Amino acid sequence: MTAMLPPTTPLHSTAAQPGTVGHYVWPAVTTVILHAAVFALLLGNWSPAAPAVDKEKVLKTRLVTLSVEPVVEPAPAPVPEPISVAPITPAEPPPAPVPPAKVAQPAEPAEPRVDQAAIARKRAKEQERLEQQREARLAEQKRQEQARLEELQRQAQEQERERQRQALAAEQARQQAEAQRLLAAQAKQAAEAASISQYQPVSKKPPAYPKRALDQRKEGDCTVEYTVTEQGKVDNPVVVDGGCDDPVFARPALASAKSFRYKPRVVDGVAVAVPGVRNTFRFRLEH
Repeated sequence: MTAMLPPTTPLHSTAAQPGTVGHYVWPAVTTVILHAAVFALLLGNWSPAAPAVDKEKVLKTRLVTLSVEPVVEPAPAPVPEPISVAPITPAEPPPAPVPPAKVAQPAEPAEPRVDQAAIARKRAKEQERLEQQREARLAEQKRQEQARLEELQRQAQEQERERQRQALAAEQARQQAEAQRLLAAQAKQAAEAASISQYQPVSKKPPAYPKRALDQRKEGDCTVEYTVTEQGKVDNPVVVDGGCDDPVFARPALASAKSFRYKPRVVDGVAVAVPGVRNTFRFRLEH
């Protein structure tokens, strides 16, 4: 870049005359002004015309030589008056430290919007599902309870039928036993009748009622066993074991049996003794 300077005027053309103070000051002032102007133009990137193309910027300087007349020995300069120096103002205090700027915290992400209606529907569906499960459990428990009651009733009915069958079987067994006992008794009576037919009693005196039993109003039976001799008399009468309801009836029963008389049994025309003949004496009060 070329700095364009206005044409200079020789210092000797000024009004200052050689030998004066202005003769030395003005050339120095002019030089300072020119250098300040060049420096300002350089700082401002000044150019007389805009370049046609953008070329590389090159700083160019030109040395300007000012013609100066021969220095003449100046006269002694007057003594300058003392310059008053203004008092030095104390420097202002440094500014207060600026607190560091707060670092902006990252903004928290916005919470997602909650669909309350969807949540309510979901809760309602969940509640309905739980209610259905509860009803299903109650129905299953009720069904199991009903099945258990029916099983208990069936078992009770089965036990009752079994008890009835056992009772019927026991009754049938008892009836059969009773029938067999009756048949045995009838057979015995028939045998006794057949044997007795051969030794019919001639006389049977009833026993005397014991006074003590009469006073105590006692009744009972007493069975006596004896032998009918060839003469038809009773021999060796004894009370059958357990045959007397009360010992008080034993003595009169034996005395009465001793007085019996029979028609002797005859076998092949010969009278024979008949052992093991039994007779039961019944002691009853008249009412």
